Amino acid sequence: QVQLVESGGGLVQAGGSLRLSCTASGGTFSNYNVAWFRQAPGKEREFVAAITWSSGATFFRYSLKGRFTISRDNAKNTLELQMNSLKPEDTAVYYCAAQFGPYRSGSMTEYSYWGQGTQVTVSS
Repeated sequence: QVQLVESGGGLVQAGGSLRLSCTASGGTFSNYNVAWFRQAPGKEREFVAAITWSSGATFFRYSLKGRFTISRDNAKNTLELQMNSLKPEDTAVYYCAAQFGPYRSGSMTEYSYWGQGTQVTVSS
């Protein structure tokens, strides 16, 4: 069973960048598809991006493609999310999540393992 811990959140001005990290332990990280989700105040948690364990294929929320990049380092058991050109509407708690087996979808119900989240605040 894998445990996930996010880091790298903070306060940034609109137009700035942040790099989030997620460190995994307790399992074979390379066997899991991993993803980022986010939840803004008063809103449902939504899919941001995912990367598969098998081919490293990446998937993005359509509206974020081009601004966000997802990557993983299986040797270091880490997942990263590079966020550029940040906007106030990107303000949310960002969660790392892991899914065992074939990649299924960006639905949060398909992910069994979750971190505690890291707050990202973008000021205008």
